[in-house]
Amino acid sequence: MPPRCHAEACALVVVSHPRAQSPERLRDSAGVAVLTGRLLESGFAVMLSGDGGPTTWGSPAALETAARDHAEATRHFFWNGHTYALGLSMGGLLALRSALPGSPYGVEGVALIDGWVSLDAAWRASADRRAEIRAAYGLTTPPLPGLDPLRALEGRPPLPLFVVSSPDDRLVPQAGNADQVFLHAEVGLSARVHVSGPHLGGNRFTPELARRLAGFFGAIEARTPPQYGF
Repeated sequence: MPPRCHAEACALVVVSHPRAQSPERLRDSAGVAVLTGRLLESGFAVMLSGDGGPTTWGSPAALETAARDHAEATRHFFWNGHTYALGLSMGGLLALRSALPGSPYGVEGVALIDGWVSLDAAWRASADRRAEIRAAYGLTTPPLPGLDPLRALEGRPPLPLFVVSSPDDRLVPQAGNADQVFLHAEVGLSARVHVSGPHLGGNRFTPELARRLAGFFGAIEARTPPQYGF
């Protein structure tokens, strides 16, 4: 975290990882470091979340684990009470779930890079994903609509969203994920970033995209009075 976050109140960005990865993998990724480095330079503390395991698919149990890590993290710097979420690929499900009513910690804006947001779409994507989702959610049947964070957005107030996706992404279909979640974006603060190329390609981790990401969270901070506290 920025050293100044011990003297000045800072917001926290929780980063949720892709499928079969970990916070250590994110820490060691040169591409992810471009994004997190810019966030740190912009005065945000950053937490690389374990999300409860490598294939938790945004489950409620994964969110409870992230909440414990969030509570621990915010004891180690001067936190201003604001939290934001960044979800990469599978991590989009947890990032979005953390911003829904009833989350154990409040999230005021969500960024998604090639993010899954539809649990139903992930379930239908492959047999491997179905098996992982069954295990993560403790299911014996397909997930009910109430478990899907995308469905849970219906009827809720719009969210500040920063959504990056590519029509060339064959792993996380843009039409069923990015296009659908952006229908729930708050006008004015939200941004839809169209890129090209395959899933989690290098153009998702450029200094320019990192600048826009930090600017998105910064714009929300600018309109929200801080709630100083440790």
